Formats: sequence, C-alpha cells, structure tokens
Amino acid sequence: MHLILLGAPGAGKGTQGALLTERYGILRLSTGDLLRDAVREGSALGLDAKRYMDAGELVPDEVILGLVRGVMARVRTGVVFDGFPRTIPQAEGLDALLTELDRPLDAVVVVDVGDEELVRRIAGRRICPKCGATYNVHHRPPAVPGVCDVCGAEPRSRPDDAEETVRRRLAVYREQTAPLISFYEDSPTPVHVVDGARGMGDVAADIALLLDPIRE
Repeated sequence: MHLILLGAPGAGKGTQGALLTERYGILRLSTGDLLRDAVREGSALGLDAKRYMDAGELVPDEVILGLVRGVMARVRTGVVFDGFPRTIPQAEGLDALLTELDRPLDAVVVVDVGDEELVRRIAGRRICPKCGATYNVHHRPPAVPGVCDVCGAEPRSRPDDAEETVRRRLAVYREQTAPLISFYEDSPTPVHVVDGARGMGDVAADIALLLDPIRE
C-alpha cells in the first residue's frame, strides 16, 4: 500500500502516519524528519535546507526529491508519504518516480484543520532537546512546567514554531501545497478528506474506515 497524507503544518500528519505504519506494516516517509536529520548531521544539504526551514519556507524540490529517491531505492514495503509532496512539481516528480519503480499510489488522505487551531497547536508545541519527547502548553503540558517527564531536561520551542513563522508557513501551504488536492482529484488516485480538528483516535478511526477496504 502506498499512501499520501496531505495537511497543513500541525494538522497531525505525523501522528496519523505513525499509526498507519503500525496498522498496515508500511514505512512512514517524513521528509521533515529526513531534513532535520541532515541538519543535525551538518551536511551541505542540511545547512542549505536549514536556511529555508528556519524562515518557514519550502525546501527546494530537487533537495526533497533526491532524499525521497534515496529512501525508495532501499525499501520494498509500502510507504505512507507524510508531508510530501508539497508542490505540484514535487507531485509530478513523485509520480514519475513511482511509475519508474512500478509502485502506484493507492490513496491520498487530506487531514483538514482550520488555521487558528493550527497556530494554537504549533506555537504551543515544546520538544525536549535531550530525548525528543513532545508536549503542548495548551493541551499536553509536562507534569511539572518546564521539566520533561521522561528525562528532566527543559522542553523548548523550535525556531520555526514562533507564531509569526507559523502563520508564514500556513500562508505558504495555502498558496503552494493546497492545490495538490485538486491535482490528485484530477488523477486516478482516490482522495479522502477527514476532519482533523478532533481527537487523534477519532481521526485515526475515520482513516482506517477509508483504507481498510484497500488493504483487503
């Protein structure tokens, strides 16, 4: 099974992608994670990508497609693409790659959440720099304010989680990524829209109802 999860930053694609890997035994391919790994490694690619990420801009297509090609060449399981593609050229590049590999898409799932809820989610996010545990000051804070439940370090916000940067990221998404919905609606791949403003379990249940018949 090969899937695409679409949705604005903070819509919950990462969470739902992780649940899909457990349910269907497929690989979650998050270009965000791949890019952050490259940044931590300090490679030339990582340093180049960091400039765009910190400004809330999209990383150039050739960088993203190169990362994806490297992963797809190594894996033979199904894949859920989380946060990719983000532009029409990326979608066209992915289509060409999947056609080359004879691994067609089975479905596109759009997780839909309003902008104000997204700003609240992202600007309130805190991540432990030591163990990676994730919190939110509004609905999932650590038991002791400012102290990670897991390791005791101080959870922090990422530079690209500042409210001004978040709003810029959402504007970029609406301008460049949202048209992907129309792109895939005009393709043979089924497109499903789910309400992502609800609880994680409710969203996951709706997605499972849509995808289980494909798996059978």
